[in-house]
Amino acid sequence: MKVIETDLPDCFVVEPHAFGDDRGSFYESFNLDKLAPRGWRPHFVQGNVSTSVRGVLRGLHYQWPNPQGKYVSVVEGEAWDVAVDIRRGSPTFGRWTAVVLTAENRKHFWIPEGFAHGFVALSERTVFSYLCTATYDRDADSAIRWDDAALAIDWPIASPILSEKDARAPFLAEVLPERLPLYGG
Repeated sequence: MKVIETDLPDCFVVEPHAFGDDRGSFYESFNLDKLAPRGWRPHFVQGNVSTSVRGVLRGLHYQWPNPQGKYVSVVEGEAWDVAVDIRRGSPTFGRWTAVVLTAENRKHFWIPEGFAHGFVALSERTVFSYLCTATYDRDADSAIRWDDAALAIDWPIASPILSEKDARAPFLAEVLPERLPLYGG
C-alpha cells in the first residue's frame, strides 16, 4: 500500500497493491497498522455507498458541527473527486485538491474533518464507497456551491446534473463563520 501526498497536507491518496491470478484479485483497502505511522488513526463509525449516472455532481458537502472525515473510493466506474479546505484559520483555507478514482486504479482518498467534499461521475454508472468518522447529522448537513468562482475548482464538466440542494447551496463567502469548521478544533 502506497501513500501519495496531495497539494493539501492533510489529504492523501492510498494506492493499494493488488494481487491477482486466474481466480480474480485481492487488495487491502485499509490497514491501520500501515497508515498509523503517518499519525493517522481514524475511527470509522459509518459506511455509505452511492450510485450515480454520468454527469451527476454531488457536493460540495460537509458537516458542522459534528464534522465527518471520509475515506472514499470507487468500486465501479470512474469519478473525479475533490476536497476543499474550509477550516477557518487554516493556512490552506479555500484551496482544493482532486484525484481520479476508478474501480481499476483502486485508489482511496482521505478527506479529513473540516473539508468539503464533492465528486462528479465520469462513467455511465459510478458506485462510490466511503467510510466516515462521524454519523450523518441532518442538522449539521451543509453544502457550498460547486461552481464558486472564489474556489476556482477545475471541474471536468460544464453542466452537471445536480440535486436541488446542491444547486441552491451558498457560495463559501456567504457562509457565516460560525457555520464553518475551525482549524485545529
